[in-house]
Amino acid sequence: MNYQGAIQHILGRLKGELPNHYYYHGRHHTIDVLGAVERIAEHEGVTDSELNLLKVAAAYHDCGFLFGHVEHEERGCEIARETLPKFGFNEESVKSVERMIMATKIPQSPLDRLSEILCDADLDYLGRDDFEPIATSLFKELEKLDIVSDIKTWNRIQLGFLSKHTYRTAYGQQLREPAKQKHLQEIQVIVDGYDD
Repeated sequence: MNYQGAIQHILGRLKGELPNHYYYHGRHHTIDVLGAVERIAEHEGVTDSELNLLKVAAAYHDCGFLFGHVEHEERGCEIARETLPKFGFNEESVKSVERMIMATKIPQSPLDRLSEILCDADLDYLGRDDFEPIATSLFKELEKLDIVSDIKTWNRIQLGFLSKHTYRTAYGQQLREPAKQKHLQEIQVIVDGYDD
């Protein structure tokens, strides 16, 4: 299986075809998730072959945005199904990638260890120091898509999301959860300050 070829192919498509209004779900997010997958996988002790599959799933997990934001996970699976066999992936490997992609759909629903790693990598930023600029890029994207209308609504959505989110790997729980809780408390203070 040509893992690197499959990854470079989709990164090239994201660079050339993804609309500019995906301020959060751009190629940069996919590259960020690829880095997080490598860090978490090393911490969790996955095998080389598992890591290769994880990296492919990370590269393809948001490629459905090439066709819009609605049901993008399903579209991403279609792209993976169509593309990966050209890079030597067998049916079992393609299904594994699809399972990981679908696990990242909100609310996340990972059914196996590799899916847990991808889910934690996808939302790694929730527990990092660059949380605020990344969250702002998501607000800007959702505002552009007419999904969120104003900052107060956005902060309430963030508060609910962070309150319900759970890191599933030891890496996420040990190295990301404390900062995520800090961000949650900060947003709680902001929302508590609203008088409407």
